[in-house]
Amino acid sequence: MMPYTYILINFFTVIICFLASFDRRIQFNKLFGTFLLSSTIVAVPFIAWDIWFTGMGVWWFDLKYTLGIEVAGLPVEEWLFFYCIPFACVFTYYCMDKFFSLDWLSHFNNLIVFTSVIILGVTGLLFYHKIYTLLTVMVTISTLCYLHFIAHKEWIGKASLVYFLLMPGFFAVNGILTGSVISSPVVNYNPDAFLGIRMITIPVEDAVYGYSQFLLTIYFFKKLNKNEK
Repeated sequence: MMPYTYILINFFTVIICFLASFDRRIQFNKLFGTFLLSSTIVAVPFIAWDIWFTGMGVWWFDLKYTLGIEVAGLPVEEWLFFYCIPFACVFTYYCMDKFFSLDWLSHFNNLIVFTSVIILGVTGLLFYHKIYTLLTVMVTISTLCYLHFIAHKEWIGKASLVYFLLMPGFFAVNGILTGSVISSPVVNYNPDAFLGIRMITIPVEDAVYGYSQFLLTIYFFKKLNKNEK
């Protein structure tokens, strides 16, 4: 089972959402093409980031948990990760938006953006020598500022709530990858590259990294889907 660990993580992350997509009340299957395009747009820079950091030794993968197939220095499972995780996230957001009235959360946009930018900005200034921390801070601040001040998106509060609700899944998936319930991590981190603050075994930067990826995928999904605002 060990060589199949990472591929099974991807599979179990996506399978329930994939099957539920065909429910006639949801019909997310009609948006598979839109999702694939939007997630690819976001995946390209994030995968480039991943390749760069892997090459630098910021993080690395224990290949005993993978199928042994690598593309550009990354296990094939890592490439799939950039589609499986966003799929589950976007599907959840889509369902929450479809079945619940969450527009009132737009009132929290200013609070979320300003608080996040201040905290992240201070963290980046204090720990600029930690490359994973610094780049994560820069990407997330840029994402929030673009969505709020330039694109004027009203769904930041809504998306933030959905991301918070996805945290149990985040802890399950990233927990396994970082060694919470297995003998050693699938993904290992250079301690000089991040804050060293872990949520159980998960670097706190992972949650911020995931937040920016989630927001950007939602942005492009909505932009490409004519029925979404």
